[in-house]
Amino acid sequence: MANVSVAAEWQLLSNRFYRKLEIYQMRWKHVDLSRNKVACAPFGGPIAIIRDDSKIVQLYSESALRKLRIFNSAGVLISETIWKHPGGRLIGMSWTDDQTLICIVQDGTIYRYNINAECLEPNYSMGKECFEQNVVDCVFWGNGVVCLTEAGKLFCVADFKDIKPYKLADPIIRMEEELPHCMAVIEPQYTVSGNVVVLLGVGDGIVTVDDDDVRQVESDDLRGPVQKLAVSHNGRILARFTHDGYLVMSNMQFDTIFEYQCESDLPPEQMAWCGLDSVLLYRDDMLLVVGPSEYCISYIYDEPVILIPECDGVRILSNSTLEFLQRVPDSTESIFKIGSTSPASLLVDALDHFDRRSAKADENLRLIRTSLPEAVEACVDAAGHEFDVSRQRTLLRAASYGQAFFGFGSNFQRDCIQEMCKTLRVLNAVRDFVIGVPLSIQQYKSLTAPVLIGRLINAHQHLLALRLSEYLGIIKASRKQEIDNEKRELKICKGISYAAVAAHADKSGRRKLAAMLVEYESRSSKQRPALEFFGTIQARSFARDLFITYARSYKHEFLKDFFLSTGQLQDVAFLLWKESWELGKNPMASKGSPLHGPRIKLIEKAQNLFSETKEHTFESKAAEEHAKLLRIQHELEVSTKQAIFVDSSISDTIRTCIVLGNHRAAMKVKTEFKVSEKRWYWLKVFALATIRDWDALEKFSKEKRPPIGYRPFVEACIDADEKGEALKYIPKLGDPRERAEAYARIGMAKEAADAASQAKDGELLGRLKLSFAQNTAASSIFDTLRDRLSFQGVS
Repeated sequence: MANVSVAAEWQLLSNRFYRKLEIYQMRWKHVDLSRNKVACAPFGGPIAIIRDDSKIVQLYSESALRKLRIFNSAGVLISETIWKHPGGRLIGMSWTDDQTLICIVQDGTIYRYNINAECLEPNYSMGKECFEQNVVDCVFWGNGVVCLTEAGKLFCVADFKDIKPYKLADPIIRMEEELPHCMAVIEPQYTVSGNVVVLLGVGDGIVTVDDDDVRQVESDDLRGPVQKLAVSHNGRILARFTHDGYLVMSNMQFDTIFEYQCESDLPPEQMAWCGLDSVLLYRDDMLLVVGPSEYCISYIYDEPVILIPECDGVRILSNSTLEFLQRVPDSTESIFKIGSTSPASLLVDALDHFDRRSAKADENLRLIRTSLPEAVEACVDAAGHEFDVSRQRTLLRAASYGQAFFGFGSNFQRDCIQEMCKTLRVLNAVRDFVIGVPLSIQQYKSLTAPVLIGRLINAHQHLLALRLSEYLGIIKASRKQEIDNEKRELKICKGISYAAVAAHADKSGRRKLAAMLVEYESRSSKQRPALEFFGTIQARSFARDLFITYARSYKHEFLKDFFLSTGQLQDVAFLLWKESWELGKNPMASKGSPLHGPRIKLIEKAQNLFSETKEHTFESKAAEEHAKLLRIQHELEVSTKQAIFVDSSISDTIRTCIVLGNHRAAMKVKTEFKVSEKRWYWLKVFALATIRDWDALEKFSKEKRPPIGYRPFVEACIDADEKGEALKYIPKLGDPRERAEAYARIGMAKEAADAASQAKDGELLGRLKLSFAQNTAASSIFDTLRDRLSFQGVS
């Protein structure tokens, strides 16, 4: 049913599904997009709104002075300012890649704003000709713009980081009668020359203009006049809307790829690409999704909308909502498509049955046993494409559930689930309406984490930026390198006193630098002022919290001294434990490295500190056992000369010992950590099967009656494709149903039928018949037995 509810909202276009997700209910009040000029930044960026001075609008309770307001994507106001600039009407505005708002007015003046509505100096001009002729239209791309004047001349700024306007080739000879119907640009990165190319719909044809040349497109398929143009994100496909109501898609040589006739020949108000598969047309109250099909998808809106193209879809902004329209990702379609029998779909279904304690979960897993890695990978990928947190959780749980059934030695990248969880935590944090950055996972990968963090800092979301930097390990690596460089420079000066430099830094108001320098002072007498510093900040809660956050991020020694001076022994213990893990990451910490000695000592120190408090009995016991396990693993690596034990679990340590034939060491680990008999049997059975030591396995089965029964012995042999070995244990299975299924798995139909008849289970006979569907003789045996049971009144 979950699949039905998810897929019911999809729309089919040709052989592709599309979905429209509501991301936010807009938080703003009394905003009518039809009365305003709107600029929306890509990658879930901010929205700039200002009253459109080219329209006559009714003023309600608002001031006659126009305000430039900047919102996040959820409609939360970030900043606003009064618009007082001269230069005529505002012709166009757009956001650059670094989220600077560019505003171009009628006389060609360029005004720039940051996200906090602060006007950036200096202002620039598109040039004297633009000032004299007036700008009538402009088309933006990432970091550039092309402006069209009333005289039909084109001017370009290729990069707003270095604003140098220049004039393009003069197309006036093509436009004696009227200005172009439409205009679009091919970005410099997609042209052969490396310069921008402008496409103009002029008269009945199309003209291309670059720095040096003007060309009339020669093609029989233009169907001009062209009313609207849009270039795809990769610069390879052109969509054009013609005067007779056709939407034509072509390559850049104007060879038609696909055309669609709309019901109306009125040009759309907006036209935008949705990925690389389809084009959106918006007119009046209708939004059409047109792709390579004779049909289209239509959505009705009772309020104006703005289309915001993204690399993997289109955001749709209206007065009340923000939605995201995209092609349904392949992994999502394979799971939730109605009637899907893909391995990933069956895995999600198996989890649902498992949660309901249904035996059908096991049946689903058996069906996809050989495809489990692909199913898990699809669930992880689909989770990344979801905006709904509960659905993310369900898909990741399904992936974890499937991963638990991987065979020993599987090559599946087991950390992919962890990495996806980390990515989704970042995405869910920035998608919160207070932050208002609704990134999809594809957009996040294109944008990169450092750029996202920079944008959060610019928006004054400093705490979240810091937390994400720490979580992703960005700030620690860069800051550690910076500190190491500073320390190296100070070491050049022989006999330098870090305390003296710290004192000077403190007097200069550089308190953070002073605290950092005190850490490197080796003479304790010089560090005494630092202890007085501890007493000072302990009495001030805000200063104390800032200090702890700082010291925890960059260096632990200073923080340990602080915790010891204030009696917070458990916090010191946690720091020591963390240091032991950091020491374990050292590439030299292998093959019996002496680095394991300090690691064990750090953990033992932590255990002693934990034991000082009654509230941390569990941590004390865990640290004690961790040190004991690490010591045993260190000894094993020394004796075997193989760096394969340290930091593995108790179960993995036992299993590895058995695989290497060191049964005495395995028994020692079992005794030391009081491993239960059931767990011991499970580990030894599958370890012996892994090395295919069947004699030892048989001998082990006869030592005493196995507390786990004989079913694990059977499964281990079958998984290793040793049917003959499995036959030694199948007759010992006490449950006739288990015997029947075991015989069926190794292809012995008659024996499976005999066991099933003892169970007197008609349903079991039906399932066994299906497993032997290709064997006519076997099927007839099961039919006969089922008929006999039916005659006896057994169902």
